[in-house]
Amino acid sequence: MYVDDELQTRMVRWRHHFHQFPETGFNEHRTADYVAGVLELLGPEVYRGIGGTGLVASLRAGDGPGVIGLRADMDALAMTETAQDRPHASRNAGCMHGCGHDGHMAMVLGAAQLLAQQPDFNGTVRFIFQPAEEHGRGAAAMIEDGLFGRFPVDEIYGAHNIPGMPVGHIATRVGGIMASEDNFVIRIHGRGGHAARPHMAADSLVIAAEIILALQTIVARSVDPGEPAVVSCTEIFSDGIRNAIPSNVTIKGDTRSYSPEVQALLERRMRELCHGICSAHGAQCEVEYTREFAPTVNWPQCVPVAAAAAVAVVGQDKVDADVRPMMISEDFGAFLKVVPGAFVFIGNGAAGSPGGVPLHNGTYDFNDSVLPIGARYFVELVRQRLPSQASTSDA
Repeated sequence: MYVDDELQTRMVRWRHHFHQFPETGFNEHRTADYVAGVLELLGPEVYRGIGGTGLVASLRAGDGPGVIGLRADMDALAMTETAQDRPHASRNAGCMHGCGHDGHMAMVLGAAQLLAQQPDFNGTVRFIFQPAEEHGRGAAAMIEDGLFGRFPVDEIYGAHNIPGMPVGHIATRVGGIMASEDNFVIRIHGRGGHAARPHMAADSLVIAAEIILALQTIVARSVDPGEPAVVSCTEIFSDGIRNAIPSNVTIKGDTRSYSPEVQALLERRMRELCHGICSAHGAQCEVEYTREFAPTVNWPQCVPVAAAAAVAVVGQDKVDADVRPMMISEDFGAFLKVVPGAFVFIGNGAAGSPGGVPLHNGTYDFNDSVLPIGARYFVELVRQRLPSQASTSDA
């Protein structure tokens, strides 16, 4: 289906509006209002307040029983945009669309308009706009609020832009495509003292340094080399000052993996190392370990559908149906634990080109030239999974 100049302009306008007025997870009130307003003008029935600020719009054509879900995420990041010279820069201080959810919404809205204007499919399409993806809470909130009971789907599909991948390229794979994310907080309690008399203290900072290094041995020496896993310490705080050894140090970070067995191994070894090292130094610790994101595992029967839709839009030579999995995480994995579906990556721009700035960077921006590609991809999914009687008879 062709995206004309009018729709291209409209999608860019939608995207820039979202970018200018970003909202963090479960606070997407203005965003949800705007999305609902666009959808209501297009004709689908819109249902709001699902899982907090989430919404669903249903569009039906013909009498087919099939139902397909198309998902977009709505939330932004609590970070400052550092490219203030762009006309559509964030107007909400300390908040920006640094992951491209503004573009994801615009692509699905573009697909909604194309399907509403030319409903050449037979069945029902659910346009699902999810809150709070960034912290892995929105999908579960929608599911717990009866998403798939009230709005059942046979399959669900989603996409994420990827800087570093050329525009016009789409990639997916069967099985795990994105990792789980677990968060940890390690609180070390030693004995503070004068910096000149370390023998009278149990130095929590030195203990923390030893723990940080020891945690890197978990993947290197405890995890099967054939299993992907990452342990990252990302923050450290203490109650010390220039001339005082701290009593308390806190380490924060996350782990990434693909299987429940590896998740359990990472947590067990972390607890063993932390308690063992602290005990050896006469200190104590607490380890808080929480599971935030499920791995995103594509269903085998849905990946060929996603790949075929991608080929129809961008051509065989620009589709990778067996891309290497990434260690980033996506809340879409929670949906795939409940219903069949598949997730794809859409190129946002090669490194050094427009759209090549990494995700979660203060100068990142979604590449507007990707919008028609994404909209057409979602439309093609619907056409393939819910073929109209006319297209079936033609075949």
